[in-house]
Amino acid sequence: MEIGLKYQSRVVVSEDNTALKLGSGDMAVFATPAMIALMENAAMNAVAEHLDAGATTVGTMMKSSHIKASAVGATITAEAELVAVEGRRLCFVVKAWDEKGTIGEGEHERFIVDRERFLSKL
Repeated sequence: MEIGLKYQSRVVVSEDNTALKLGSGDMAVFATPAMIALMENAAMNAVAEHLDAGATTVGTMMKSSHIKASAVGATITAEAELVAVEGRRLCFVVKAWDEKGTIGEGEHERFIVDRERFLSKL
């Protein structure tokens, strides 16, 4: 696994990913849980092609800020960059922005797991 791997994920803010719809707030603006999910998606995809067959990653920690609201219709981009690899532990710097600038940033951690073994423990 190579330090510096990056990926960007995008979504358009719709009624379905607002704080009002997701229950994390009472206004029709891009929800914090939706931003977190987009950041996680970027991190997952940054390393997906570099995993052994049968392996995947699971999110284990997210530390982030959500510093600016985004309106319905805005395009949100989240980027994850792999900054550390410690065995199966992967550490990312994540950020998100819309057309007007940064809306959030933080740190995210994922672990490499064997998909079948992981699911068998549920």
